[in-house]
Amino acid sequence: MSTQKELRDKFIQQGVQFIDPDTVYLSEDTQIASGTIIEPFVIIGKGVKIAENCTIKGFSHLEDCTIESEVSVGPFARIRGGSVLAQKVGVGNFVELKNAHLKENVKSAHLTYLGDCSIGEDTNIGAGTITCNYDGYNKHHTTIGKECFIGSNTTFIAPLQIGDKALIAAGSVITQDIPSNALAVSRPELKAIPNGAAKIRARAHTKP
Repeated sequence: MSTQKELRDKFIQQGVQFIDPDTVYLSEDTQIASGTIIEPFVIIGKGVKIAENCTIKGFSHLEDCTIESEVSVGPFARIRGGSVLAQKVGVGNFVELKNAHLKENVKSAHLTYLGDCSIGEDTNIGAGTITCNYDGYNKHHTTIGKECFIGSNTTFIAPLQIGDKALIAAGSVITQDIPSNALAVSRPELKAIPNGAAKIRARAHTKP
């Protein structure tokens, strides 16, 4: 079995750049193509294939996944089993993927969980988006079409189909399929009670 230094040296000779090689962990079966940059404190578990000209940013954890060319991952991203990131996908900080297929140029910049899903080309996933894929008994799939815009803090209750070019308003909880080109808004009514905050503070101050 190869040592970590031997694995790193092999990839360096093949044109992979490690910013701080001693901080990176590789598996025996790791595949990394030339032109890819691996930043410090990256852990690459079993079954990982990384194509050319990618950037894996610091403190990211990858396992059992395929990353195609010109993809950016991290920092602080976790890519789990069965995930496929197509060309030019961008996955940012505190994004977790599990059995997720992100097609070309999908962006998910931060604070997101995408599990058991497929996402079409050029779709943007806002911060705080969650695919609720597990009901306590079974896993369910979410399909999101191409060129969609998913607003921040959207919750998808799988199984779901979201059509191409749909727009999901921020803060929505999606419980049914959304057709192509539709705008989906699912929010409780907002109530602003005049002087409500002052009344609550006044009550608090009068308590014994």
